[in-house]
Amino acid sequence: MESRDPEEVGATALRRLVFIELPPALAREIGSFKPDPSIPLPVETAGPASDEEGTVSRFDPRTLTAEALVAGMLRLLAWRPRHEHADYYRSFILAVKPDILAELSQAGIAKARNRDWEIAEEIFRALAGLFPVAPEPLLDLAILSEDRAEAYAESGREALADEMGERAFDAYKRLLALEPPFTPAFFNAGFFFLRRRNFERASSLFGTYAEIGDDEEKKARAREIRDRLGQQGYLDNLFKEAYDFIRLGEEEKGLEKAKEFIARHPEVWNGWFLVGWACRRLSRWEEGRVAFEKAVSLGAEGVDSLNELSICLLELGKVIEARRALEKALRAEPENVKVITNLGTVALRQGRRTEAAGFFRSALAIEPEDPLAKGWLDRLESESQA
Repeated sequence: MESRDPEEVGATALRRLVFIELPPALAREIGSFKPDPSIPLPVETAGPASDEEGTVSRFDPRTLTAEALVAGMLRLLAWRPRHEHADYYRSFILAVKPDILAELSQAGIAKARNRDWEIAEEIFRALAGLFPVAPEPLLDLAILSEDRAEAYAESGREALADEMGERAFDAYKRLLALEPPFTPAFFNAGFFFLRRRNFERASSLFGTYAEIGDDEEKKARAREIRDRLGQQGYLDNLFKEAYDFIRLGEEEKGLEKAKEFIARHPEVWNGWFLVGWACRRLSRWEEGRVAFEKAVSLGAEGVDSLNELSICLLELGKVIEARRALEKALRAEPENVKVITNLGTVALRQGRRTEAAGFFRSALAIEPEDPLAKGWLDRLESESQA
């Protein structure tokens, strides 16, 4: 699913609400909560209202239930948490559904796993609106944005990946500034910055978690990662300089810095990955192949090295070797869209059009908007009809 601007999503969602007076039949006390009939209640309708405020005429009062009221209030809190009656709606919801935090959290996580990202986002936003001082929904939103960034990067949609990365970054900034400290945020943020190759920041966060965290297993892991970053040269500024040069399109400068880095740290796989990455972008296929194979031999984490290696091998005419590298990557990450799509392109190079179409359909089953898989499949289908 393509990402839409949160304000656009929120405006669309709010147009499905109408505001009604509380019917006498529902105006009874719920425990210690006393409903206030003077406060209008948002109710979700089947379709958009005729104007931004909603219209009572479209609402059938016979369909009103407590669940419909809760759904409407949650939607309002998701997108307008500072509404003038927000505190009243929070009290109403918690009186009707006191266990809603666990229930909605589980629903949001399930939607995120199924890549129903906009629904998951609205659920986590609703929880953040319902519990404005609780950090857990904000952490869920940060993790959701990370997952979306990773999926978009896998399918080559760098602009969307960057947008989601920035959303996650903003959420972590808010989480890390909380007082008292919310310790799980330091552990998760450490991995966020690790994936962004900001090793100095990651090391600092893992070090902080190792000191203040309350999960002994995670504290041990944080210490291990922090120590490894220090021992294997990841905190060397050369690495960050090389990465930044290559990312910004200055591959020759990046390659020079990356080679300086591996001269200092020849056993760090990330350095060899940077050399290979720069060479691949410079179409220096043989140098790229050597560097990526070295990275893999040194225990490269994730599948990026194998995927990049396959590109170099394919350009060198080593189709079978390229396929083997991708199959190994697929065994490690069976739902990696980039790997599946590249297997489709390799199958095409081998003349296996039916098999290639199968790979592209598999990629689209995971990520329906993947442009590369979509383009290849459309091309194959149009050629078969010609």
